[in-house]
Amino acid sequence: MKTDIQIAQEASMKHIREVAECLDIREEELDYYGKYKAKLTEELYERVQGNPDGKLVLVTAINPTPAGEGKTTTTVGLGQAFGKMGVKSVIALREPSLGPCFGLKGGAAGGGYAQVVPMEDLNLHFTGDFHAITSANNLLAAMLDNHLQQGNALGIDPKQIVWKRCEDMNDRVLRNIVVGLGRKADGVTREDHFIITVASEIMAILCLASDMKDLKERLGRIIVAYTWDGTPVTAKQLNAVGAMAALLKDAIRPNLVQTLEHTPAIVHGGPFANIAHGCNSMRATRMALKLADVVVTEAGFGADLGAEKFFDIKCRMAGLKPDAVVLVATVRALKYNGGVAKEDLGAENLDALKAGIVNLEKHIENIQKFQVPVVVTLNRFVSDTDAELAYVKGFCEERGCEFAISEVWEKGGEGGIELAGKVLDTLAHKESHFIPLYENELSLKEKIEKIAKEIYGAAGVSYEPAAEAAIKKLTGLGFADMPVCMAKTQYSLSDDPKKIGRPENFTLHIREVYVSAGAGFIVAITGSIMTMPGLPKVPAAERIDVDDNGVITGLF
Repeated sequence: MKTDIQIAQEASMKHIREVAECLDIREEELDYYGKYKAKLTEELYERVQGNPDGKLVLVTAINPTPAGEGKTTTTVGLGQAFGKMGVKSVIALREPSLGPCFGLKGGAAGGGYAQVVPMEDLNLHFTGDFHAITSANNLLAAMLDNHLQQGNALGIDPKQIVWKRCEDMNDRVLRNIVVGLGRKADGVTREDHFIITVASEIMAILCLASDMKDLKERLGRIIVAYTWDGTPVTAKQLNAVGAMAALLKDAIRPNLVQTLEHTPAIVHGGPFANIAHGCNSMRATRMALKLADVVVTEAGFGADLGAEKFFDIKCRMAGLKPDAVVLVATVRALKYNGGVAKEDLGAENLDALKAGIVNLEKHIENIQKFQVPVVVTLNRFVSDTDAELAYVKGFCEERGCEFAISEVWEKGGEGGIELAGKVLDTLAHKESHFIPLYENELSLKEKIEKIAKEIYGAAGVSYEPAAEAAIKKLTGLGFADMPVCMAKTQYSLSDDPKKIGRPENFTLHIREVYVSAGAGFIVAITGSIMTMPGLPKVPAAERIDVDDNGVITGLF
């Protein structure tokens, strides 16, 4: 069996100019990064604003398991299926982070015959957007420390510096560090921290900004520290905004690539969904809606994280109204939720399937709370039996969901025709009445508890003293009317990754709360979630190599 990277490397790609023509994009509206990648220009963004919006379809999933769900693969395959059916479509995805690529999971461009290409470029540096974000983030950190060194005219309390440095790599030893050691000229000695780039506020800002003017305003609102008397200090006060924006001037523009079947793919931004808001850029989605009749996008991890944030943060801020949701699951993952060991998932086990399908049930209920029609799709494996597939189909239809089998990993767009038909039927006959889960006027605790109880199924919420104090402080500073971005493990509906299925009667623990004032949301960190992941015992990096001819191997 061929690996994903072998399939991608054997693919015949079209020049990106030809792919752009499918969306009526003119050549002068592209800035080429070689033959197969291009940045979309501001001129295109302005030209298409008068076009009507296409339909917006979100792809999400059950909680991820070691058995795999294939959410990105489904997104890509669905877009390819629309292409085979003659539907003018585009997929809108996030850019992969180097951290997971070299850490746990390898590449993140889909899989099998439903991939975005050039796969290696997409996973490794791409057009440099993440490097620009990292540089802008660390420029601000450098200017902050320089301000302290040069006299601290703003009266910053070194114990209340909240801005962290970042890099786009899993590196646990950088979570907590000390800077400024050495001579007096080497800076003020203080505790510092690193986060991964995809969890940084600048990543969130880039993905939520509508244009350069909005980007600069958001950058200026970033809170980097507090003074001795508790007054916020912003990036604007450090005179850092112009230089940061200069580093981001190209990164703010979406990227155009293609799938294995030449379906256009707009790939831009990449915030994690477990510790950030988990959606591609607002500009990419808006541009896609102006260019195509159907836009297929995705949100990270399970629907309890990515989809909730897509609805309550991205759609709220961008004024988007999703028309349908595709919820991805596998029989294997459902049996895993029912208590079956990974090595035994190939055997038929209806009892385990019935026990584990409660995870899918909860995600269906959650999406229906946003009043958006749901299509459930099963990524089919050869070990799935007719009885197992029939049970899941009946379960979904009893709950008012359309259902389809997906075989896009093996068959590409052809394997997604059934799913695409169900989605088109849903778009034609089921109206979306999208509403967010909560109103911004609720207090911070009310918003946190609404998400915890209604989406996660928690019985209650507990707060560490530091989180209590932060909520009180942020409320006093006027930030309580912002939406909440929950940082939580992706492996469970609860904050305990070991509680699979549909846990009940648990308490969600809030450890830390802080404001991302430029992004426009409050972050609530739960359980033991980390904003700088670490590498596993055997990282994917150990399998990755490049031969004498420049051919990369081992990248998934």
